[in-house]
Amino acid sequence: MTDSAPVLNVPQDVLDHFAKLGVDPTTFSGGLLGEKLGLRIVEASGDRVVGTMPVEGNQQPYGLLHGGASAALAETLGSIGAMLHAGPGRYAVGVDLNATHHRSATSGLVTGVATAVFKGRTAATYEIAITDDTGKRITSCRLTCMLRDL
Repeated sequence: MTDSAPVLNVPQDVLDHFAKLGVDPTTFSGGLLGEKLGLRIVEASGDRVVGTMPVEGNQQPYGLLHGGASAALAETLGSIGAMLHAGPGRYAVGVDLNATHHRSATSGLVTGVATAVFKGRTAATYEIAITDDTGKRITSCRLTCMLRDL
């Protein structure tokens, strides 16, 4: 991971809204939980959202990345994509999250890539692949969000 600026294809009105709330654009939809997890958004659009999260500080007692932390990363990334797809004056709420943990991570950064598989008027579904530093998939998720008017 480089320290380059994130590639955020986020409408300016969305960024302005979060800026008024004092939220850093690199964690704009992770909120306080995203900050605690160390979640960083590196790319965001309605079609694809990419984010990273450190393993350190997000481990369960055996030193492995906590499955709940992976699920929180996945839901955050998919929710950002759904919110961006929904557009101005609308928001997204997760209604179904499925996570399958394939292997563990014990150090480094994990990267999540949320890819839209369905973008409708009232719902959006994203597949989220979470990989370790070597590119091996550690978790596969699917998130469906309901799209609502503000």
